[in-house]
Amino acid sequence: MKRVHLKKFLVLAIVISFVATTVIGFSSTGVKKRSEIPDKYKWNLEEIYSSPEKWNADLNKVLNYYIPKFKNYQGKLSDKNKLLECLKLRDEMMRIADKVYVYAYMKADENQADNKANEMRSKSETMYAQVSAAVSFIQPELLRLPEKTLKSYMQDKSFTDYKIYLDAVLKQKPHTLSQEGEQLLALAQDFAGSPYSIFTQLKYADLTFPKIKDDKGNEIQLTEASYGKYLESKDRDFRKRAFEGIYSSFDKVKNTLAATLTAEVKKNVFFAKARKYNSALEASLAQEFIPRSVYDNLIKAVNNNIKYLHKYVELRKKVLNLDKVHIYDMYVPLVANYEVNIEYEQAKNLILEGLKPLGNDYLNVLNIAFNNRWIDVFETENKYTGGYQWGAYDTHPYILMNYNNTMDSVLTLAHELGHAINSYYTNKTQKYINSNVPIFTAEVASTTNELLMINYLLKKAKSDDERLYLLNTLVENIRGTVYTQVMYAEFEKEIHERVEKGEALSAETLCNIWGNLMKKYYGDNFEVDKLATLWWARIPHFYMNFYVYKYATSMAAANEVVKNIEKGDTAKYIEFLKAGSSDYPINVLKKAGVDMTSTKPVDNLLTYFGQLVDEMEKILKKQGKI
Repeated sequence: MKRVHLKKFLVLAIVISFVATTVIGFSSTGVKKRSEIPDKYKWNLEEIYSSPEKWNADLNKVLNYYIPKFKNYQGKLSDKNKLLECLKLRDEMMRIADKVYVYAYMKADENQADNKANEMRSKSETMYAQVSAAVSFIQPELLRLPEKTLKSYMQDKSFTDYKIYLDAVLKQKPHTLSQEGEQLLALAQDFAGSPYSIFTQLKYADLTFPKIKDDKGNEIQLTEASYGKYLESKDRDFRKRAFEGIYSSFDKVKNTLAATLTAEVKKNVFFAKARKYNSALEASLAQEFIPRSVYDNLIKAVNNNIKYLHKYVELRKKVLNLDKVHIYDMYVPLVANYEVNIEYEQAKNLILEGLKPLGNDYLNVLNIAFNNRWIDVFETENKYTGGYQWGAYDTHPYILMNYNNTMDSVLTLAHELGHAINSYYTNKTQKYINSNVPIFTAEVASTTNELLMINYLLKKAKSDDERLYLLNTLVENIRGTVYTQVMYAEFEKEIHERVEKGEALSAETLCNIWGNLMKKYYGDNFEVDKLATLWWARIPHFYMNFYVYKYATSMAAANEVVKNIEKGDTAKYIEFLKAGSSDYPINVLKKAGVDMTSTKPVDNLLTYFGQLVDEMEKILKKQGKI
């Protein structure tokens, strides 16, 4: 993932998950202490602050020098010179605040039991809240200015760096209320998160799951965390028990979850109407200035290419020798686990080879990252789990890993390096105001790296088993990232439209909508179990206001980028990596040669999906497995 500051959204990474059997990283007997790891495998945060005193000095500078200055600008932004001074002062302060905040969080992530680091993190959170409050007057004041005044500023050379920022403010003007109206909406935000809070409390705290017999006959406690692993079991009866155990528990609280999701939808519709948008979908897309056609064409393209998913379901039916495929049959691997044990130094070489198509300058930055301690490589005691890329405008990017010698770790590293070099190029090219990489484009850089690596690994596969394993993994990733997420997106669209028409939602209605979508997406070889129609009840993303479509668009865009790169056209892509927020996301992608307002990128990716399924079928026939 690309971990982000408080002012940005958390990006959930699209990581290609390889199921590999191997030992974990450095030690087979236990997790090492941080002091036992050589420095070259640890990130060097001392490059940001060499001592706690220097960190404290910047913290105090933000709190005692910068924040008080903004009182001098309140109510005075109609003066062009005052406005420019204020915006520059804000950027100057934010650059320091970001460093303070990022350093504190990353320091705490090294060892989450470190009390001093946690105190620093707490102080940085308080500071960031005060920073946000200090500059909160700027946008409301700008929105109260006449449109012609804002347009005149945009034509003024002294505001060149702020042209996109001011244009974005101008685009929000028709959807901005009076001061009193804005205050009311601000007050409503306090309880607007209630549906999600209730959902998470119910799902993760109050909901209980039964004990079941595992594939060896042992009684085990079923949990959400273990459910995904159980669905990969070769024992179909066990998979079915796990499925029924999870979904029967959700069935007992389906009416409560239906009411919670309905409240979320009504909240989104309320805010959209209050801000004079035509729909909740339009209001959500407006946050990143994404045209409605992107969402509609995404659903259209997937529906036009649904036959390839049907063929994959049919292939699963043949390989698993089933009369009908059920939802609990969709995750068991079609090929045996392909064992790998890739040491970190080997992984570096693999990535340098796999990403060669990106050119010498890109490879040079990769080498800088590998050789200059940008990466915190191995799992250590109390270290933050998972992986992410982070950093501030005035630092180089940093990557946290828990590398464990699996193919998944290799691809996660390539993914995070994609984010890192995107940030590196952007920060070298853009002024601070335009250095933020929006979610819509951020995952393209990371997913491009993953697809390049997959293509490289496929080309060098030494056996049919290895190739089949890689093909199966890529097929599953496209299925999960595109077909599944667009099914989610279609569900979101329909339930919001029903509420906007004044229709009621109930558990029965939601299950019927979901069941019909499953029939359409999975085809005639798939059996829709009644319990499976409760799938909607488990998904936290439905409380994130039309978020999931970005997973699919990023992968489709990355696939187009990779095709161009493999033809030798890397220049446009490198410029894309430098763009940041200097233009709107849809335009940044167009300059890279990808038009997400058309169906072509999704059509191309799903046609490729169909070709991958055909090749899997060919190899399986050759091996006599079907």
